[in-house]
Amino acid sequence: MLALSRKVNESIMIGNDIEITVLEVKGEQVKLGISAPKNVHILRKEIFVDVQDENKKAAESNVPSGAALGDLFK
Repeated sequence: MLALSRKVNESIMIGNDIEITVLEVKGEQVKLGISAPKNVHILRKEIFVDVQDENKKAAESNVPSGAALGDLFK
């Protein structure tokens, strides 16, 4: 992991087209601004993990059994 120190209104670049700017620091909370192309999905990590978990559950529940597949072709 790369750790960087930035002050308010300072930025870091990820690749050529993603810019992360420190907007505000209040106590233990940091407000970040992210400029990225519209095709880049940006989620808080806890939301990302929840979505991944839900996708796994949905995929597992939609896998038909061998018998169910056989019934489809009758």
